[in-house]
Amino acid sequence: MASSNNHKILTVIQTIGRSFFLPISILPVAGLLLGIGASFSNLSTVEQYGLESIMGAGTVLNHVFLLMSSVGNAVFANLPLLFALAVAMGMAKEEKAVAVLSAALSFIIMHMTIHELLVFSGQVLPDGKLAADVISGTIGTTLGIQTLEMGIFGGILVGLAVACLHNRFYRIELPVVFSFFGGVRFVPIICTLASIVLGVICFYVWPPVQKLILASGALVVKTGYYGTFIFGFMERALIPFGLHHVFYMPFWQSGLGGAMNIDGTMYYGAQNIFFAQLASHNTQHFAIEAARFMTGKYAIMMGGLMGAALAMYNTAKTNKRKLVGGLLFSAALTSFLTGITEPIEFTFLFVAPLLYVVHCVFAGISFVLMHVFQITIGTTFSCGLIDYVLYGVMQGNDKTNWVRLLPIFAVYFVVYYYFFRWVILKWNLPTPGREADDQETKLYTKEDFQAKQAARAETAPSAEQTPAQQPLQTGDAAEPVQHFERDEQMENIIAGLGGLDNMENPECCATRLRLNVQDSSKIDKALLKKAGALGVIVNGNAVQVVYGPVVSVIKPKLQQYMDKKRACGK
Repeated sequence: MASSNNHKILTVIQTIGRSFFLPISILPVAGLLLGIGASFSNLSTVEQYGLESIMGAGTVLNHVFLLMSSVGNAVFANLPLLFALAVAMGMAKEEKAVAVLSAALSFIIMHMTIHELLVFSGQVLPDGKLAADVISGTIGTTLGIQTLEMGIFGGILVGLAVACLHNRFYRIELPVVFSFFGGVRFVPIICTLASIVLGVICFYVWPPVQKLILASGALVVKTGYYGTFIFGFMERALIPFGLHHVFYMPFWQSGLGGAMNIDGTMYYGAQNIFFAQLASHNTQHFAIEAARFMTGKYAIMMGGLMGAALAMYNTAKTNKRKLVGGLLFSAALTSFLTGITEPIEFTFLFVAPLLYVVHCVFAGISFVLMHVFQITIGTTFSCGLIDYVLYGVMQGNDKTNWVRLLPIFAVYFVVYYYFFRWVILKWNLPTPGREADDQETKLYTKEDFQAKQAARAETAPSAEQTPAQQPLQTGDAAEPVQHFERDEQMENIIAGLGGLDNMENPECCATRLRLNVQDSSKIDKALLKKAGALGVIVNGNAVQVVYGPVVSVIKPKLQQYMDKKRACGK
């Protein structure tokens, strides 16, 4: 019973983490706008590069860059609302559009309720000023409403509440006289009432919670390099479970990641602090107190994993190097440019977990090195070359110390290469290309797919019985209703996940297909790997299938194929 409850809790947490990914995925674009806009609207930078004539104050380009900066800053300023919408959408089982609308409404109502209680209690004065005894930074403005500074926690709380009510009531049937308000129309009604109650609860509960968060953040800061190491280690260690978003986002978006007054405004959370400093023309050097929770990944993603990939390539069997070389090069290049590391990390995670543990230790050390050498390069999503140039090089070495990171790249490349090579050879680990000649290479390739098709062709139905060539019948009619063309890869994914009836709400993040299943014992990992999966993670009824960046193509294709398969009764 306890095990079942633990699986349910883990499933909920993973679903929440999956919901986080939608607003997180917006950040690179917002960060790009803010980074470029803030950099080239900064008159000191313009003067440094001698561009006053075309980018100086009052020029067209100056207004364009100011606009870019404002747009990017607006996204970061409204992340709590975006999280409310995303969590509600991600947790809703069906009728997701209604859940999103209800979340927007509930977010506004909750904060307006809190505002009125702040006025009633005398903490906010009639003229909008704060009472003298109000602790600085505890009350701020959200969507123009003076309310408690809840950050993304407020958005997540609203999203969870709305999703719970939505899933409970979106099919409700009311008495005939009230039937117009039944079904999905009832959801925003009940959410409105619930949001008032939620606002009242938050008014009384959040202030002590806020104090606890700030105290915890202060404790992390006081632990110095130890705290930095633990953060870096845990951020990598939780990736296999899909919980890393849940872990690091509070540090990036709440008082756990520190607090700082920038140009007269209090900002909470490492990422918020960094981008507020980025937008400020008064910043002389980015705060290491915030950057310590972000910069550590650069050495891993742009240096270490390159060395690990080379080590796996050089230790592969000669007759398999061409096969694994292309796969490892693609994964390494993806990590270097974009910071998406899961394709290469999962390459050795599933065949050599020991290496992944060591990788987590190296990650923790990398974060400590950034802290020690005061390297302060922020990030929006992940730490690849794009973010390195935008938030490191373009901001100037005086602000970020980006030059100090270059030798660390080299050291991490060499350390990873020789350590991984030594471990692989010492314990004869079956990394890609080192399997027995009669065993299948763990990573899916074009040749594997062709061999699989050839093998299946021997057992495929005859041409006269092939579904793609036979019209579906309805009643006594013999006319075709709809042709259903089989897709071998999609069929293997569906079969590997236990069939259509076993699958619930498939979604995806940057590299993984995520969904819940009715019965996890029906999962066939071998079929999924034949369908291109780099790895499969099963935690209770929550399943994650790792494909790498190509998952953004696989997921909509799979959803469309599932819908068509159901429509055709297949």
